[in-house]
Amino acid sequence: MRALPDSRATGRRRWFVRVQCRPDAAGTLAEAIAARDDVSWVSTTSGGSEIVCVAFTDPHTAHGSVLARLPRTSQVLSFTAFAVLHMHVGGTAKWLAFDDPLSPDQLAVLRSGRTGRPDPVGRPDAAIRDDDAPLLAELARDGRIGVVVLARATGWPQSRVSTRLEELLTSGGLHVATDLAPAQFGFHATAYLWLTVTPGELHATGQALSLHPETTFTAAVTGAANLLVTVTCRSVEDLYTFITTKVGVLPAVHQVEVVPVLHRLKQAGTRVRNGRLVME
Repeated sequence: MRALPDSRATGRRRWFVRVQCRPDAAGTLAEAIAARDDVSWVSTTSGGSEIVCVAFTDPHTAHGSVLARLPRTSQVLSFTAFAVLHMHVGGTAKWLAFDDPLSPDQLAVLRSGRTGRPDPVGRPDAAIRDDDAPLLAELARDGRIGVVVLARATGWPQSRVSTRLEELLTSGGLHVATDLAPAQFGFHATAYLWLTVTPGELHATGQALSLHPETTFTAAVTGAANLLVTVTCRSVEDLYTFITTKVGVLPAVHQVEVVPVLHRLKQAGTRVRNGRLVME
């Protein structure tokens, strides 16, 4: 679990990147990409010759981003970057595929917290400040860390830590990300779906797909395939059922490219080793 700044509050842009590389270099290159702090959700796909990841670019330091380095990397044959235009959030959680999900009342308590803090909506209204850096660095390592430890690590008074945390969480400038290991819960079929959708129906289609329990992420993106959906299913058969009965029936969907994840190396902020999450 990590507490991370919202990209809308920092001004960073989110990209999905598909990297085509030599099959014999994919493992080493994927590990190098996963080691970067500005990259998350790193996976190998397409027979092991493609790497898919989420990259973040900062307008103030774009020259040091992974997008700037890929053209100069000899193992890379080609790559395509898709800017995220709009993320669809369906329901009260991003993934509700467990057999015994939380009830609406339990979700309300979990999301509001003990203070009764409402769930932030819309654009975060608290800007990330330069002096937040030490606080954000500690929270990025462990989102469960307490105020006392944060005060000691940052050198701030506890009152300042508590006040700033409340401001960032209430405004949506800071959000809590929890990584899970789906395979440990019986989910073994994860895939990226690149959809080509009628532009006028893009928002409605994305919103509809985001409501399904198999969906873990849905976003409108740049490029010919203008809607990206990531899904996590128990089996390949379940993935097939999802594509044919929930995606294929939507009239605005003209084309679907299914890209199965072969191996995931990194999630939002946690490395994956042998199907388990590890802190590094």
